[in-house]
Amino acid sequence: MYGYAMLRCDPTAVATRAFAEQSTTSEIRTMTVANDTDANVDNYPIETRDGEIERLLTQAAAMAPDTAVLLDKIGVCSGWHCLDIGCGPGGITELLHTRVGPKGRVVGLDQNEAFLRYARTHAADGIEFINANAYSTGLPSNSFDCVHMRFIASTAGAPQRLIAEAKRLVRPGGIVVMQEPDGSTLNCYPPHPAWDKLKAALLDAFRGSGADLELAQRLYSIVYHSELDDVQYRTFLVAVRAVDPMVDYLPSTVLSLKGTILKLGLLTEAQFNDAIEHCRAHLWQPGTSFTMYTVAQVWGRKPL
Repeated sequence: MYGYAMLRCDPTAVATRAFAEQSTTSEIRTMTVANDTDANVDNYPIETRDGEIERLLTQAAAMAPDTAVLLDKIGVCSGWHCLDIGCGPGGITELLHTRVGPKGRVVGLDQNEAFLRYARTHAADGIEFINANAYSTGLPSNSFDCVHMRFIASTAGAPQRLIAEAKRLVRPGGIVVMQEPDGSTLNCYPPHPAWDKLKAALLDAFRGSGADLELAQRLYSIVYHSELDDVQYRTFLVAVRAVDPMVDYLPSTVLSLKGTILKLGLLTEAQFNDAIEHCRAHLWQPGTSFTMYTVAQVWGRKPL
């Protein structure tokens, strides 16, 4: 037992969220914050292309079962106030909303206005979305019971700064949650040179932009040393077959990195197009399968 659910669902704890009521919904929806130059925001290598929202939604759906396990272990329940930083076109806001109910509050935060427009159009009533910087949100301190971040530190860098902002935002006893990938487990069987070429381009594109798609290997240590209490650690790995919705994960993600890959000289345009074509043909073969990146889920409690 982790003890979070018993501690955090105490009705008296809800009364400590006074700061959360200081910002009205209308104020929060229009909030914007300048970029943090210590992070990788300006060099973020993934492009907002046609198909990117669908790629992110497919990825989120594949991870939803293990995200649900994570939220259940933490004990997210009715009345909680939760923030999903880097929510993209939805993130885990629906999963949070289901748990906190009408007495709770769910806020999704992102800097991509196209993602936020989609999220506002398709989300359940009551979920708020704001445009703000993950490293300097401008939101009131001690506002949330849970602050969640997925695939931000690995792609934009500065994990300690993200944790510091999340700690500021949660109330004493609140939970800071991170999910980050280890791209080394992106492996295909039977092996294929086109897969290997695209995997190398994927990892090198992020590495060349100052990011770390293998951050999961270090994540527990980073969170453990961030002065959070009761730090917990869980991993999961999604397996994909030709018939599964995630079958196009690697080609579609590399397509969203095309500009960075060509700019860094990792592949020529001819090599790029050839690898996409042959990798897709291989992945759609009935006997082909692959494993995704391993996802590390690490969470801890702000000291009382």
